[in-house]
Amino acid sequence: MSDQVKIAVMGASGRMGRMLVDVVTQSDRATLVGVSERPGHDWIGRDLGDCLGRPSMGVPVYGDPLDLIVKAQAVIDFTTPAATLAHAELTAQARTVHVIGTTGLTDEDIAKLDAAARHATIVRAGNMSLGVNLLTRLTQQVAAALDEDFDIEIVEAHHKHKVDAPSGTALMLGEAAAAGRNVALNDVSDRGRDGITGEREAGHIGFSAIRGGDIVGEHDVIFAGAGERIILRHVATDRAIFARGALKAALWGQGKGPGHYSMASVLGLA
Repeated sequence: MSDQVKIAVMGASGRMGRMLVDVVTQSDRATLVGVSERPGHDWIGRDLGDCLGRPSMGVPVYGDPLDLIVKAQAVIDFTTPAATLAHAELTAQARTVHVIGTTGLTDEDIAKLDAAARHATIVRAGNMSLGVNLLTRLTQQVAAALDEDFDIEIVEAHHKHKVDAPSGTALMLGEAAAAGRNVALNDVSDRGRDGITGEREAGHIGFSAIRGGDIVGEHDVIFAGAGERIILRHVATDRAIFARGALKAALWGQGKGPGHYSMASVLGLA
């Protein structure tokens, strides 16, 4: 047990939180020291096993994230932007590895995480899966190889409960495409077309979002030229791929210095 990395999961009652609990507890390289929930949640103060309808796990549910973070060597955080920023202030003080899969972060939010990363090891990605991070690298390479005669469109699909759009993964792919063309995504991003929009502007990167049912995650990057299209695609069928990637990042971060890292670094792609 002493060789296992002590992991805390923030926000354990949601779909990703429960998946993270399962992946961490099944690992022979990590131990789950606790989970947190938002203030007022009825899980707080109880054993996690009892909350999940399972036998006792010996894992407490905390209401104060600081009480949990000081017990952990790594924090895995798929919560909300506001909660993640609050957690980052605490992980920076505790010098704890902070793995962030939270989506919907603004540029201002990311700047605050950059500040926290001067003291903490932060690993952040819009998507933690190996396949998506390979897709991101391929997207950048293809965008760099093709000129503006090829229009770039990113189409993503997720379950009906997802609250942000475009997805963090779609934005990650858009950033990769923009980097391949040496432009800033904010300068060339097209979203939410509706009505009489006029012709598509050359060099822009378009985004479309689909929401429905229980779709785990599908992402297409379309390079559309005259007479031909190149389509790069990733389809996720099991949410566990994101949890396994997050755990890999938490283990990788042990012993690393402060910094704001990506999954590309974790996977040796950077």
